[in-house]
Amino acid sequence: MHQEGATPGSAPPRSIGRGAAAFPLALSVLALLGAASLRPAAAVMGGPKAHPYAQAVGTSVRAAEAVLAQTGTETCLRGKLTNAMLGLSASCEASGQRNPLCQLADQVSVITGPWSLGAMEDTARKVILLAAPVAVGGPGPVEVNR
Repeated sequence: MHQEGATPGSAPPRSIGRGAAAFPLALSVLALLGAASLRPAAAVMGGPKAHPYAQAVGTSVRAAEAVLAQTGTETCLRGKLTNAMLGLSASCEASGQRNPLCQLADQVSVITGPWSLGAMEDTARKVILLAAPVAVGGPGPVEVNR
């Protein structure tokens, strides 16, 4: 039996059942129910994983120290500092932190285009300066390699 629009040997077109029509409605209901429980950081698709805040601070300090010591190529250091700042921003958001270090991470995270070495060094100095209170008396221990 040949159906119009079908090629010989191909499967006949399938009709969509009544259950498929309810699918968009079900998704809408689930989205409304689940949206209230999502934290802002969890709602970002493809964003960096939010590590514990203290860990993100430690990673940022190590990246800042690498920039200042120039232990790598400029491109590598740019990537290391950028990734650390993106991760710190996500961790700040997930943990509800709103301190100056988190504000710096948020500002740096929206920079487009390559950073100059001078801008990276300036940011690295600020990270180390702002992270010091966290390492001394903040929420949880932070390993700082100096």
